[in-house]
Amino acid sequence: MKHKFFAVLITSTFFIRNSLAQELVTLEQVLKIALEKNYDIRLAKNTSSSATLDNSYRNVLLLPQVNAVGSTLWTNNHQEFEFQDETRNVSGTAKSNNLSGSVQLVWTLFDGTKMFATRERYSEIASQGELNVKNQMINSIAEVISNYYGVVRQKQQLQAIIEQMSVSEERVKVSERKLQVGTGGKPELLQAKVDLNAYRTAALTQETLIEQLKDQLNGLVGLQLPAEYDVTDSIIIDLSLRQEEIAQDIETKNFGLLATQKNLEIAKLSLRERKAERYPLINFNAAYNYSRTDNTQLINPFSSLLNQSNGYNYGFSVSIPVFNGFGNISRTVQQARITSDRQHLLYEQQKQQVDVSIRNAFVNYENAIKVLLIEEENILLAKENVSIALESFRRGVATFIELRTAQQSLADGYNRLIAARYIAKVAETELLKLSGSLLK
Repeated sequence: MKHKFFAVLITSTFFIRNSLAQELVTLEQVLKIALEKNYDIRLAKNTSSSATLDNSYRNVLLLPQVNAVGSTLWTNNHQEFEFQDETRNVSGTAKSNNLSGSVQLVWTLFDGTKMFATRERYSEIASQGELNVKNQMINSIAEVISNYYGVVRQKQQLQAIIEQMSVSEERVKVSERKLQVGTGGKPELLQAKVDLNAYRTAALTQETLIEQLKDQLNGLVGLQLPAEYDVTDSIIIDLSLRQEEIAQDIETKNFGLLATQKNLEIAKLSLRERKAERYPLINFNAAYNYSRTDNTQLINPFSSLLNQSNGYNYGFSVSIPVFNGFGNISRTVQQARITSDRQHLLYEQQKQQVDVSIRNAFVNYENAIKVLLIEEENILLAKENVSIALESFRRGVATFIELRTAQQSLADGYNRLIAARYIAKVAETELLKLSGSLLK
């Protein structure tokens, strides 16, 4: 009797917890929060901001460099002078102060178009950063969708367990009545109670799993969801997806592929930069100079007390690479070409992987839908079979073994049906992720 009391108490507590009003959080609400608070997306945006900042200064590469230089110098030297006329020989300390300054301009007019290639490379890196952000957003959206419907899946599984529990409770009641009137045996009643307790345990375990999955989902959105929340009961599946539509123009829709393609463009621009180092470098140089020297104490009678000059100069300089360490430039050019070829291979490899992923995801999607249609029909048959078996058990026509077999068939049918729903949704999400449609 004591054990029965605790079993009822546990079951009652379970139903009280599930009957408490919890805020319903839709998938759209979770996705909106994820796009703002997901750490992976925020880190991708942070990296992209760095590239965007560099790109905003790309035009500086075409402008001249202007530097101002100034210095002041105090000199204290011991000097000795000897002349043919010994009466003029003198020695002592000479002191002077020097103040100088200049403004210098260097403007690169030609460097083999290296500066233009570098400018374009900065722009491509910034564009790649934006694509990486979008790609991360799509990946995070797909992860949130899978986790959200993972909670829904387990919630449906819990509802199936509760339904099975109600059948087991009826089994216990009927077995007790049969035992009281002498038409049933005690082993039959004991087995019914064992099965009921097993479902109670499964329900509690399922509830724990749901709470854990909710916490994982909350972690994906920076713990911005309510402390107690609920999700929807159904998994809505788009049955209209077509493989041809998903695969069409995938090179322009898949953000991961587009980002990898940017790596190829960046590598080509780096190759242009290395090739440009073979050409002469032509600079325009200009400067304005000022210098003033005050000789506060002189020993040399031929030195001036004040020496001041100022003025400007300008001109052109040409630097031609003649010897650079036995082909160092050729080495860097070859390395850049190898990197470009490698990026091309990586792009082709990733495109192949995307094509294979689309085919696999569509096979999973198509098969899951076929299984889903079968299991939707099968679950109705299993429910009807349990209903008939339970009624027959009440009348004493069917044995508890037949009823238990029908129950197990219903449980298996629910497991297959719920799994088929979730697998179809995950496959649908994967197809939309590969096609870049999740951002829409």
